[in-house]
Parts: sequence; structure tokens; C-alpha cells
Amino acid sequence: VQLQASGGGLVQTGDSLRLSCAASKRTSTNNGMGWFRQAPGKEREFVAAISWNGGATYYSESVKGRFTISRDRVKGTVYLQMSSLKSEDTAVYYCATSRYASGTSQASHYQYWGQGTQVTVSS
Repeated sequence: VQLQASGGGLVQTGDSLRLSCAASKRTSTNNGMGWFRQAPGKEREFVAAISWNGGATYYSESVKGRFTISRDRVKGTVYLQMSSLKSEDTAVYYCATSRYASGTSQASHYQYWGQGTQVTVSS
């Protein structure tokens, strides 16, 4: 089982960035997917999640209205479109596969995790 996150980088405040997470179809097609992030010295936090068919999405309050999660089940890929980036969005972003068909905000509900991609927003 592999999750490959990509798309991170160094951007400026107000910029946009799109993260991608390529997952093994066998493990992700019928599972919810999520994005989490961890900033230096802080605990990992939930960012966004999407249900197995993309019919339901969930966001943390800190990113709601700025980030959009989506998925392409044919490609086995989940995306996180990030807009109006702020310095507090700086973190390593991880994608994960849920144990369930729905996406949730609880890290314990996810069984497979990607290696993370760094997002740095400079002011």
C-alpha cells in the first residue's frame, strides 16, 4: 500500500497551491480520504476529508472557504486545492486513507498514510 503526496513548495501569502495524493486503487477506491498537516512544534491536525465517491466533503474551520478537496477515483488520486494561503498554513501535509467509506476528522480512523509534502508560505 502506497500513498504518494506531491505538489508542496514555497509560496507567498495569498498564493495558491494544489497538492496531489496518488493512492493504490485497490485500497482507496471504496475508502474515504483525508489530508492532515503538522507544523513544527505542533500536533498533527485535520485539514480536509472526502467520502469514497466524493459526495461529501469536510473541512477544518481554519481552511473552510479557502481549501477544496476533490478526488478522481479512476486515477486513484485525491487533490487539495489551497487558495489564499497564509503563513499559518505552513506545515508538512499528509494524505491518508480512511478505514471507512466516509471521510472523518479523526486521525485514528485512517489506516494508511503518505510520506508528507512540505508547504511553506512566506509573508
